[in-house]
Amino acid sequence: MPVHSPDRTIQSDRTVRLLDTTLRDGEQAPGVSLSPDEKVEIARALERAGVSAIEAGSACTGAGERRAISRVTDLDLDARVTSFCRGMRVDVDLALDCDVDGIHLVVPSSDRHVEGKVGTTREDNLETTAELVEYAKGHDLWVEVIGEDGSRADLDYLERLAETSLEAGADRFCFADTVGHTGPEHTARAVSRLAAVGPVSAHTHDDLGLGVTNALAAVAAGADLVHCTVNGLGERAGNVALEEVAIALAHVYDVETLELEELYDLAQIVSRATGVQLPPNKAVIGENAFTHESGIHTDGTLKDDKMYEPYEPETVGRERRLALGKHTGRAGVRATLEEHGVEATEDEVAEIATRVTELGDRGRRVTDADLLAVAEDVTGDDRERVVELLDLTATSGGPVPTASVRLDVGGEERVASGTGSGPVDAAVSAVREALGSAADAELESYQVDAVTGGTDAVVTVEVTMARDDRTVTVARSEADITRASVEAMVDALDRLLESDQRALAPADD
Repeated sequence: MPVHSPDRTIQSDRTVRLLDTTLRDGEQAPGVSLSPDEKVEIARALERAGVSAIEAGSACTGAGERRAISRVTDLDLDARVTSFCRGMRVDVDLALDCDVDGIHLVVPSSDRHVEGKVGTTREDNLETTAELVEYAKGHDLWVEVIGEDGSRADLDYLERLAETSLEAGADRFCFADTVGHTGPEHTARAVSRLAAVGPVSAHTHDDLGLGVTNALAAVAAGADLVHCTVNGLGERAGNVALEEVAIALAHVYDVETLELEELYDLAQIVSRATGVQLPPNKAVIGENAFTHESGIHTDGTLKDDKMYEPYEPETVGRERRLALGKHTGRAGVRATLEEHGVEATEDEVAEIATRVTELGDRGRRVTDADLLAVAEDVTGDDRERVVELLDLTATSGGPVPTASVRLDVGGEERVASGTGSGPVDAAVSAVREALGSAADAELESYQVDAVTGGTDAVVTVEVTMARDDRTVTVARSEADITRASVEAMVDALDRLLESDQRALAPADD
């Protein structure tokens, strides 16, 4: 990967590791609560990505949290598994009960925390820290001391705290911008002083939007370990995002930290487990990160994939996508039609592009199905539907939501029923039952938007489905979310199956 900064301060031969605290600091985001199974799934994904250390939780939280941490330590990962500990011996003992490899011993460093929060003095804080480090090291734990609120601490005292910690046997000291308070200049000054004392790491938050900037400033100043969370989860505005630090170090400074191609799958796993959706414009892993709608950008990208992208989407496990809307040009329309195997003359492509723009001008989100319908009208190429929804019944009043569907599949009527966690899930199960192997398509995304307000609101359901190497997006609007969902899914399958007649064999064949 090329180096793009001629005056970089982070040398390409640096060894920098990432410590992930999604399972601890990330879980402290409002509304996020991870089950032991979810922590295990995320830990395995972090291991695949090559994360150096995983903070699995806070053993002091309770018995349930300790069981979850123990589940992670039982995985026998290559990554170091650690627990957060307050400045109390009981916390160290609880972490030992979970069989962790190490701890993050969090002690106050600013006067606001030393005196106002803990109610102690600077000298007593140094003495307590040394005693706790010695105790933990005496039990063969890897120990990192985190100077809480370090970005607002007196730098002379912060340096003394680091010296005391390392002299007591700590493996490293962490500079913590606990409330996302500072900027890169102060971060660099503080970390450079700490790095002169011993191994130093950085823990930054994104309250000012400077999480990555401060992390890079810390690395440039000598930090060789950065605390991150997947998708930037965390309290308030969140922690610095693991995927952003990893790609910034790799792309700008040629410093490799992770298996970058695992980043998107990792982001999706964490998003599903936490219920926190990814913003579409999120760097690296957002839906729009490698999506092009503008005619100029699409045309340029089709000519040279580096024209409007800093790096190839495959680098982080993504694929490039051409979106349709008011800014779509002929190049984008032509490429999308070719992707769906539709032939059109240059004049027809121009007419299709004009109609797509008109749809976008009306505020419509233009899907693949919209484009193909326009193309059929312009080219006069009528097609027969492969799958069509004839009837749908769904009930959710009983203990188990159920649904039944009647489909026309290649001229054959099929009826099936299904159950699920809700009426939509039950209806989708019924469709899959009716279609058999023909429904073996992956539902890549499912979005619901309210179009009108009130109890009779119309909703738009948009689904993206993929089968083999084809992907199609369909949107349907209805007052009934179940019907809108099923119609969108059936229409997507209809488009995906039009070239695969073998998939239309009866479900029991």
